[in-house]
Amino acid sequence: MKWLRDILDKVEPEFKDGGRLERFAPIYEATDTILFSSDERIESGPHIRDSVDVKRVMILVVIVLIPCYVFGAMNVGYQKALIFGLDTNWLDNLSIGILAIGPVIAVTFVSGAFWELLFGVVRKHPISEGFLVTCALIPLTLPPSIPLWQVAVATSFGIVIGKEIFGGVGMNIFNPALTARAFLYFTYPADISGDKVWALSPDGYSGPTALSIPAGQTNANAIDLLDKASSDLVFDFSWINMFMGWIPGSIGETNKWLILLAAFFLVFVGITSWRIMLGSVMGMTFMALVTNLLAPYSTNAMLTIPPHYHLVMGSFMFGTVFMATEPVTGAHTNKGRWIYGILIGMLTVIIRSINPAYPEGIMLAILLMNAFAPLIDYFVVQSNIKKRLLRYAQ
Repeated sequence: MKWLRDILDKVEPEFKDGGRLERFAPIYEATDTILFSSDERIESGPHIRDSVDVKRVMILVVIVLIPCYVFGAMNVGYQKALIFGLDTNWLDNLSIGILAIGPVIAVTFVSGAFWELLFGVVRKHPISEGFLVTCALIPLTLPPSIPLWQVAVATSFGIVIGKEIFGGVGMNIFNPALTARAFLYFTYPADISGDKVWALSPDGYSGPTALSIPAGQTNANAIDLLDKASSDLVFDFSWINMFMGWIPGSIGETNKWLILLAAFFLVFVGITSWRIMLGSVMGMTFMALVTNLLAPYSTNAMLTIPPHYHLVMGSFMFGTVFMATEPVTGAHTNKGRWIYGILIGMLTVIIRSINPAYPEGIMLAILLMNAFAPLIDYFVVQSNIKKRLLRYAQ
């Protein structure tokens, strides 16, 4: 790659101060640092205390998301074959799925790159490496039938309103990918929630997601409702099938064992916090047990969902692994990460249980805790300061 390094070094003066292409210096910097390691020290977060720079970390996260895309495409093809009784192999399913989700991915990256380049050039600051992860995450949170113009609008909203107006990468308080999804949910709910979003054919055939089946139901047990749906419909809502991911849902949320593998890898290489992940699972389990105890005194079927079903239903695992652990908007102290994760898990179950209009829960839980993460860290730090003062005063 020395030839490429030589080319970049040769044209670099054109992008420096006073050069003919000075205005486009952020674009050169982005290309250079993606292809080659950088010794630059950044002034704003996230701060990676390692020899690996932030761009390498972001690229690793994008690579980990690729299996979720591959399985998501296969699942789209599988669901269509299941509905129409087609005899297809995994390659056929993958081809069908790529045709469905490929345009969603392309529109997301084109929209995201446009705004990142525009803000980088206008503000004369380096191109944010975070947009790679943001644009990789947004399609995975969406159903395959989402209109492409909505994808472009949501991506623009997530990057501009969710990040750039706060000053860019490291300054935003809300996760940009979740901000994009929240925008779609509250502006075009019919296209992103309920049982009408999994359109797999020109005829618009759709099927319910696992969480939408017990949502709003009364005087019933959620597991019984899922079993009945499995027998009445072509979809299998058994626990093991929901874990394996062969069910309707957003593109990247369904396969839980791939998400688990990604979690182990990200923790192993030190990119994400295992405390947030484990805390979220603990909070979800505790609150699910509480709602199970309250279920006999209520007609709400959502209260009967046991913890191990909450774990594999919807985007709980996907949000916990890829969204809650985002290094800018999450808690930064170790004790704060425990509190942050536990509250996300608890809020997820609470929102799922008491809000039939939005049975998912994890998105709103993470966005809410994004707002409180700095406050959690503040009290943790102040508590440590008080303990040290008392220790030295003795």
